[in-house]
Amino acid sequence: MSRIGKKPVEMPAGVSATLSGQSIEVKGPKGTLGFKATDDVTIKVDGNVITVTPRGTSKRARQQWGMSRTCIANLVQGVTGGFKKELEINGIGYRAALQGKVLKLSLGYSHDVLFDIPDDVTITCPKNTHIIVEGIDSQVVGQVAANIRAWRKPEPYKGKGIKYKDEFIFRKEGKKK
Repeated sequence: MSRIGKKPVEMPAGVSATLSGQSIEVKGPKGTLGFKATDDVTIKVDGNVITVTPRGTSKRARQQWGMSRTCIANLVQGVTGGFKKELEINGIGYRAALQGKVLKLSLGYSHDVLFDIPDDVTITCPKNTHIIVEGIDSQVVGQVAANIRAWRKPEPYKGKGIKYKDEFIFRKEGKKK
């Protein structure tokens, strides 16, 4: 039994879900998101509760049960509160700045990195060493944050680079004489 799959997804006030076959569409104050489940699970919408049940006892059905429930819970959370990833830039001369729909990153290369911001994500820079990525789709927000971080991953000696705010960088000892 899936401990995650057993839990029903509760929809707060102002959120509605429409089900057509294996596709579910959730509308809320921040927008509309959709998810298409596999044939291994059954989705039911009863009032303000969405339940997911497996169609068999196979391993794949049980895997899809918990995964589908989590994806639907992410849709509900996205249209109500949205998702947010925070990045920090560490290093001398490393900084970020917004220029319209482009994020300009100075990361120690011979040129500045220009990162085009997708339409369904908003990026803010409260400080020149702090980047906040926000949006309604969890997967898109995480992917954009990972793409920004990939330009200069943190190194283990001084910790220079772009890291997630809650990320721990394991430090190594430098060379000895």
